[in-house]
Amino acid sequence: MTFIPPMTMMDFFRKSEGTWLTLRAVHHFDLVDDESGESNLIIQVVAQNDPKVVTICEQQSIDPARAMGGGRFMWQANLDDVPPNEDYGAVLIDVPDDESKLSGKLIRDRGYVEKIPVISRYWFGKDGILTIDTEYDNNQGQERCWFINDNFRIRVSSVRTMDGVNLTTYCSERRCISDDTLTAMIDRNLTRV
Repeated sequence: MTFIPPMTMMDFFRKSEGTWLTLRAVHHFDLVDDESGESNLIIQVVAQNDPKVVTICEQQSIDPARAMGGGRFMWQANLDDVPPNEDYGAVLIDVPDDESKLSGKLIRDRGYVEKIPVISRYWFGKDGILTIDTEYDNNQGQERCWFINDNFRIRVSSVRTMDGVNLTTYCSERRCISDDTLTAMIDRNLTRV
């Protein structure tokens, strides 16, 4: 069966919904710090009628009627047993350019690089690679993300300042199965014994 990548932002959010184990390599060009490691990325789809859509669009003077919905992203340490801290998250709202929905704006309540509300530009290439460009007050960020299959995806990003590129990251992300799915798999295997 041939894998078909998502080609609209809402399809991308829907395909991304769930918990992902992220293996991250980070390269700072101006610091010795190493932020490489493992974490969980939790993604939830935000419905078009969710009150967050209106709030975030109005913060950026965007007509909420143009929004298609969005995604809530939260991060946590890989072995944390507590629910993710919403302070380490962001909500992104999809505002497509046109009916094709291949490009548009992502309205964020909080940016990744600078923790301020921001508007990013996105587009999907013919190969299914999503590119997101973000202009912050003091930085420019670019992230590219693509699915290898339904349960594995790749993200690469860079952050540029006036002095040039100062940060790059490479992340491989594998979908985590839910406790219910794991229990069903164990039960199914126990019946085979």
